[in-house]
Amino acid sequence: MSSRIRKICALLGCACLVFTTTACSKGTNDNKNQLENSTNTTVTTTRLSTADLFSDRDKEVGYQEETSVTITLSDSGSQASSDSVTINGSVITISEEGTYILSGTLSDGQIIVNADSSAKIQLVLNNADITSSSSAALYVKQADKVFVTTAENSSNHLCTSGTFTADGDINVDGVIFSKDDLTLNGTGTLSIETEYGHGVVSKDDLVITCGTYNITASSHALTGKDSVCIADGTFSLTSGKDAIHSENTEDTEKGYIYVANGSFTLNCDGDGLDASHVVQIEGGEFSVTTGGGAVNAATHSESMFGGRMENSSTSETEDDSTSIKGLKSDLAIFLDGGTFTMDCADDCIHSNGNVEITDGTYTLVAGDDGVHADQNLLVSSGNIDITKSYEGLEAMNITVSGGNLNIVSSDDGFNSAGGNDSSGFGGRGGDQFASDDNCIITISGGIININAEGDGIDSNGNLIVSGGETYVCGPTNSGNGALDYAGTATISDGIFVAVGMSGMALGMSDSSTQGSMLVNLSSNQNAGTITLTDSTGKELLSYDNAKNYNSVLISCPGIQEGETYTLTTSGTSTEIEMTSLTYGSTGNGMGGGMGGGRGNGGMGNKGNSGSTNDSDSTETMEIPDNIQKPDGTEMPDGMQLPDGAQMPDGMQIPDGAQMPDGMQQPDGAQMPDGMQQPSGDMQPPTDGTMPENGQMPNGGQTDPNGQTNNGQSSETSQSSDDSI
Repeated sequence: MSSRIRKICALLGCACLVFTTTACSKGTNDNKNQLENSTNTTVTTTRLSTADLFSDRDKEVGYQEETSVTITLSDSGSQASSDSVTINGSVITISEEGTYILSGTLSDGQIIVNADSSAKIQLVLNNADITSSSSAALYVKQADKVFVTTAENSSNHLCTSGTFTADGDINVDGVIFSKDDLTLNGTGTLSIETEYGHGVVSKDDLVITCGTYNITASSHALTGKDSVCIADGTFSLTSGKDAIHSENTEDTEKGYIYVANGSFTLNCDGDGLDASHVVQIEGGEFSVTTGGGAVNAATHSESMFGGRMENSSTSETEDDSTSIKGLKSDLAIFLDGGTFTMDCADDCIHSNGNVEITDGTYTLVAGDDGVHADQNLLVSSGNIDITKSYEGLEAMNITVSGGNLNIVSSDDGFNSAGGNDSSGFGGRGGDQFASDDNCIITISGGIININAEGDGIDSNGNLIVSGGETYVCGPTNSGNGALDYAGTATISDGIFVAVGMSGMALGMSDSSTQGSMLVNLSSNQNAGTITLTDSTGKELLSYDNAKNYNSVLISCPGIQEGETYTLTTSGTSTEIEMTSLTYGSTGNGMGGGMGGGRGNGGMGNKGNSGSTNDSDSTETMEIPDNIQKPDGTEMPDGMQLPDGAQMPDGMQIPDGAQMPDGMQQPDGAQMPDGMQQPSGDMQPPTDGTMPENGQMPNGGQTDPNGQTNNGQSSETSQSSDDSI
């Protein structure tokens, strides 16, 4: 997660008595129907105009047998009823506009269309079986447009059984290969097989309006350079690369995929749907498995100084990386309906630009992100159920205005951060995930349930809540928080509940206009029901939390300044007097965590009885002169070690201090030279700074009773349950 930097620095600060925070670098938005977010940054993307995507002829599956040319295929000698067809052994060439009905078998032959560039040709497959050993079974060299129609109740089979041979400078690499526009339709079945290339290739537009298609290919199953547009049909696609692929590197307005309806079963070693421009889906039923599913996901681990390190078990090299996402686009994904069941070794839905979900039902199992957008991710309606993910929703800006979202994540539930992830075959995009101070999470509607092992909601910028219901079952380790943000978190309406551990707990900022309370409890509580009642005993909120916890953040419309409330958990009952609109209490001394800096309970901010610290000041990161990063780690962008700085030989934390759950102290670690380990719990100076020599003022050392050796008291804010 992007905020991992400040968390790790916070923990190092506890051991070395160094205060640290992080800042985000500004980013830009450059995509093209106007989507506006709360940072006043406008990012525009263009929806496809669907009016002209399908012509009447594309949808027409009828034909007149009496006026059509018949072609009877046979290894012993094919026959045709017109001289517009040339037969040369097992190669049949069609050279004039018209309708041609093909039936019979060629065990090693080919159909070629080579007509005038204005010709429209319809090929009707009526129980045709064509195999080529070294080229396309159906090769369109030239025409204006070719329509391949499967006859009613027919079963047709096209195959390339061996490796493909180029036609001069033309790399013919599909069982059906067309240099011009290609339409597939009909009411029959077409099966396509090849172990050495693509299933169907159009070097212009590929349009499919109906029919049943069973395709097994070692590369892409369906490919249209300019576009792939599907009105309806039944598709069973098994591919060694993408199931449906469109990519045009020469025209940025081309390379898109549009689906209006259909039934899709996609099992691929690449992406399910991959477009260099836009993926737009308005309906259909999709069952998508990529890379063998989430069980084959890359291993995620965190660098000490932030950023994720991935060791993939999938086939991936520097020269030919394989993308294994469900739906992917370089520019934008628009999902306006449909039912999606997806099991992906990487992201289920991924855009290097924007993702907009306005309707649909989504059951997602992700090896990485459930839904990822490098820029804007907008959800206004739909049912999204992410049953497994590394991070649930991830984007620079996440906006939820409606819908039902249920998210399970091994790291963050929502993560707002900038940058982009790796892309697919051919290496589009990079893997340069970076933080950005324009990051924002906006919740104005919908019902959100998050169960996260990392941060429940994590923004590298701000959080704005103005409606909806948000429930976060947060982490059980102190190195993450149910809520984390680097800027401010404000709430003006809606229900917001975030339950987790107090180690990195943050409350709402005091600029909020709806009451909120952060209560860090003195002992861990078992999973169970959490209720909030007012002074009359009226229940304002009840939430069933699924994991152990010791920190509760609640905001709902009934919380008013000047009133008293009772928070009841599985083992405690806490009375809360709202002396201000925002109430908070300290956690284990880390409170808001390093770099959170806002909200309640931060280091040096006791936050009791509603006091908050929502200043805009930013502390400066200080690194001891003799510290350097561990081997194999990278410093965050814009952060540098002092010249000549090195790690002290074997650093260790003070006696009595504990590392967060899941984090271990380096082997043989010791305190830096010149810095002495206190005999009791180590406490930072109350002003939040540390002298350069690493010692207490006047050379003083703290003792277990909180007294320096010059007699000055040292203030503590440490929970007995979660010491760091």
